[in-house]
Amino acid sequence: MRANTATHYGSVAKTFHWLTALLIITVIPLGIIANGLPFETSEELARKALLFSFHKTIGVAIFFVALARIAWAISQEKPGLLNTDKPVQAFLAEAVHWLLYGSLLLVPLTGWIHHAATTGFAPIWWPFGQSLPFIPKDVGLAETFAGLHVVFERVLVFALILHIAGALKHHFLDRDATLLRMLPGEPSVPQVAAHGRHLAPPIAALVIWAGAVGVGGAVGVYSHDEGVPRGPALETVQSDWVVQEGTIGLTVRQLGSDVTGSFADWTAAIAFNPKVSDGEAGQADVTINIASLTLGSVTSQALGADFFDAETFPTATYAGPILATPEGLIVDGTLTIRGIAQSLQLPFNLEIEDGVAAATGTATIDRRDFEIGRGQTDAATLGFEVVVSISLTAAQP
Repeated sequence: MRANTATHYGSVAKTFHWLTALLIITVIPLGIIANGLPFETSEELARKALLFSFHKTIGVAIFFVALARIAWAISQEKPGLLNTDKPVQAFLAEAVHWLLYGSLLLVPLTGWIHHAATTGFAPIWWPFGQSLPFIPKDVGLAETFAGLHVVFERVLVFALILHIAGALKHHFLDRDATLLRMLPGEPSVPQVAAHGRHLAPPIAALVIWAGAVGVGGAVGVYSHDEGVPRGPALETVQSDWVVQEGTIGLTVRQLGSDVTGSFADWTAAIAFNPKVSDGEAGQADVTINIASLTLGSVTSQALGADFFDAETFPTATYAGPILATPEGLIVDGTLTIRGIAQSLQLPFNLEIEDGVAAATGTATIDRRDFEIGRGQTDAATLGFEVVVSISLTAAQP
């Protein structure tokens, strides 16, 4: 019997129920284990990413299974409750069911949005999983939905505990067929009243979700500091050309995907004579607050001791003369990261209009030259090349 009846669940509903249960008891431990794994070496990072990819991929599967399950439930008659003579228990059972159904959508969806809004780390293996329509790459959005994912996951676990406790109570204390109706076969069930649809249980579920979201906000689950520099702010510098706005960004290849980020806090002292067409035309001195880095989902890893080590080396510098050459303008400078200095030429394009200069340029460095990510020796896990990009506008005061 595939369809439901007034007294029994059909085989389709039972399959959805136990498939969902199997996916849940798989995905939650995967997430807990993956979150606790170290990632200092290439092997550790690959192992951690593998488990997180399993976790995310199964999570997306749960979302679509839940959609199908809800669609099937709506199309079917729902067997009547076996405890209608106990209205409080019947109400609680219905409210928990609403919590379960809603959370089975909310938990994977918020996790998926978090994944789509950030860059880096473990990919989803579904071919359509890496991005979502109308979801931009945005650090603040990603962190907000990461917090919502945690909140709704807690609600899901809470509802699961109540659901399992209720099933066991029915089976061992009430000795009715509530649990048996979801197992293979058709147990003997007394004639029950048709299942009615009431507004109170879904409203109760909405109140619980709203309360959970509010508690999450009160404890700072959604807080983020997008665009706010971490670490001590840099001192203002004197410059012939004052930077009005700009970005220092970087891009690295991780697990087959580009991870992009930028530094929120940096200063530049620039001297430049646009009339010089050959030879030294000026000087650039840049200081970067390393702790102000935002790098997708791997920001904390990038700031750690094995990478930039922001606590020990709070700043990086780049300084050198600006040269006008037949090929264009170049900063022939020295880049110092983690106390290690390396020569680096940065070619850039420059346009000056109405006294405002707009410059863009890129250069590529090898992270190993600066002992960044020393434990990550596999380029397939974390690429060796890092593309540094600059974009700024400056004007003479």
